[in-house]
Amino acid sequence: MRLSTLLVGALLGLQASALGRTPTIRELRAKKEEVKARRISRASTSLAKRDTDPEDLYEGHNLTVPLDFFPNETRYEPHTNATFNLRYFFDAQYYKPGGPVFVLLSGETSAVNRLGFLQKGIVNQVAKATNGIGVILEHRYYGTSHPFLNVSTENLRFLSTEQSLAEIDYFARNVEFEGVDADLTAPNTPWIIYGGSYAGAQAAFLRVAYPDTFLGTISSSGVTAAIYEYWEYFEPIRLFAPPDCVAGTQTLIDVIDGILIRQNSTELVQQLKDVFGFGSVTDNRDFAYIFGGVPGWQSTNWDPELNSPTTFNYCGNISATTLLDSAYESKRSTVQTLVSAAGYPANSTAVENVILNSIAYYGGSSLAAWEESGESQDQYFTQLNDTYWQEVDLDAAETWRSWNYQVCTEWGYIQTGNTPEDIKPLISRAADLEYLTYFCRSSFNITTPPKVENVNKYGSFDIEAPRLAIIGGNADPWKMATPLRDGPQTRNSTTEKPWLEIAHGVHHWEENGIFDNETTPTLPPNQVVYAQQFLKNFVIDWIREFEGAGSETTEL
Repeated sequence: MRLSTLLVGALLGLQASALGRTPTIRELRAKKEEVKARRISRASTSLAKRDTDPEDLYEGHNLTVPLDFFPNETRYEPHTNATFNLRYFFDAQYYKPGGPVFVLLSGETSAVNRLGFLQKGIVNQVAKATNGIGVILEHRYYGTSHPFLNVSTENLRFLSTEQSLAEIDYFARNVEFEGVDADLTAPNTPWIIYGGSYAGAQAAFLRVAYPDTFLGTISSSGVTAAIYEYWEYFEPIRLFAPPDCVAGTQTLIDVIDGILIRQNSTELVQQLKDVFGFGSVTDNRDFAYIFGGVPGWQSTNWDPELNSPTTFNYCGNISATTLLDSAYESKRSTVQTLVSAAGYPANSTAVENVILNSIAYYGGSSLAAWEESGESQDQYFTQLNDTYWQEVDLDAAETWRSWNYQVCTEWGYIQTGNTPEDIKPLISRAADLEYLTYFCRSSFNITTPPKVENVNKYGSFDIEAPRLAIIGGNADPWKMATPLRDGPQTRNSTTEKPWLEIAHGVHHWEENGIFDNETTPTLPPNQVVYAQQFLKNFVIDWIREFEGAGSETTEL
C-alpha cells in the first residue's frame, strides 16, 4: 500500500529559513520545541570536537555595533545610543595576505544554521579558490544577536531593512578577525557579500546602498521585490512540480472551494469536514488551510542529506487517479455527493479517487498528528490564537516573531490562494489576506499593509549595479519576487553583471556543497557544478580587477 510511505511528521517540517510557505501555529510550535531542545542538548554536550558538526568546528565571535543607525528618523523613536553584540563565525584556514573577505549573510535565522556552508558549501569553496577568509554573519534579532531580552513590539522597532544594511556596512568597516595579523576592513580589503533568499535581497541592496564599501555582492534567489499579496509563490510550483501532483492538488482544492465558497451550505461544509476527519474545526479558513500547496517543494534539494522527502511522499499519494487503499471505498458515497455539489459531473471517478486518496494522506499526517496532541481540533489547527501570537520570548523570536515583524512592517509575501480566475489555485481561496494577516494584527497591532516601498526603493525587480550578481533557480517558488521573474533571457550575463538561472533549480541551490569524498558522477548535478564554478570565476575576476586598480593607484 503506497500510503505506508507516509511520514506523519513530514507535513509538519519547517524550512531552515523563515522564507517558505506561511507556516501554521502547530508547525511553529514544533519548531520552537526543536530550538529549545537543541539549546538544552548543546548545553549538556561534551566539549570534544566532532568533525561532522560545524557548530563544534567554529567559534562564535561578537562585534559591538550600534542599535540605531538613523537617529533622525522618527520611525525609530524613542532613539537610543545603545549597542549590542552582533555574532559572526569565520574560517581563515585558506587565508593568504591580499585575499578577500567572503561573507555569507545568515538572514532570518541563527547563523548556526548556515555553518554548513562555511564547512563545505559556497563559502568554503570561494575562500579556498581566492585565498580568502570565509565569514557567516548573523542578522540583528536572530540567533544570539538580540539587543533586548524580549521582542516586544516596541523593542522590535529597530528591526528594519535599512538598519540591517547599515550594520553590515559597519561590520565590514570595523571588524577584526582574531588570530589574523592584518587589517582586513573594507574598503581597503576586497569584501564580497553573498546571500540567499531574504539575505540575497540584502546582498543586492548593499551594492546599491553602500557601493564604496563592498567590492561585489551575489544575490542568490534574492527577493529584491517586496510584494504584499504574493499568490505567485505557487506559480513555479504549478509549472515545475510533477504535473500529476499539481493536477491532483488543484482538483482537491477546487472541490474544497466548491463546497466552502461556491456552495457555502452549512450541511455540505460539515459533511466535507467530517469525511476528512476534521469535523470539529470551527473556522472554515482553518479547515481549508490544512490542505494543498504541494508541501515541501521549497525544501527539495539536489543533496540527499538536505532534500525534504515531503513532496515525494505527498505527490506519491495525491497524484493517483485510482484508489490506493480499498479501506476508503466506504467513504465514496459521501465523496460523490461532495464532488457533485462542487460542480463536477456524475460518475467523476478519477476526481472521487483524488479526494479519497487525499483523505487517506491527511488522515496519516495532519489528523494523526492532531490525535497525538491532546488538544481539541480548534486548538490544534487554528491560526487565530491571540495567546500564541503575543508571545515575546527569544525562542518565539527565533521561531517566528522577528521575521513576522519584518513581514508585517515592510516585506509582505502573504501567500494567498487568490490566483487569477483562469488559474486553479494550489491552496484554497479561503486563505485570503484577512485570514493570513491575522498574526500582524494580533502580534503587533498592525492593521495596515506593510510599507513595501521601504524595500523596493533599492531597485525591486530592476535592481542592477556593477559587480552585482543575480543567480536563481527556475523552479524556485520565490523566483517571482526576484529579478529573474521573467526568465534568463531578459538580461545578458557579463563579468561585471553576472546573471544565471539554474535549470530545474529551486531555492539558492548553489549555496550548498558536499565533501570531496562524497561526490559522484551525479552529485552535485551538472547545473550546480556549473553555477558554483561560474560564481568562483567571476569573483576571481572581480578580485583581479580590485588588485589592478590598487596597482594603478600605487604607481600614481
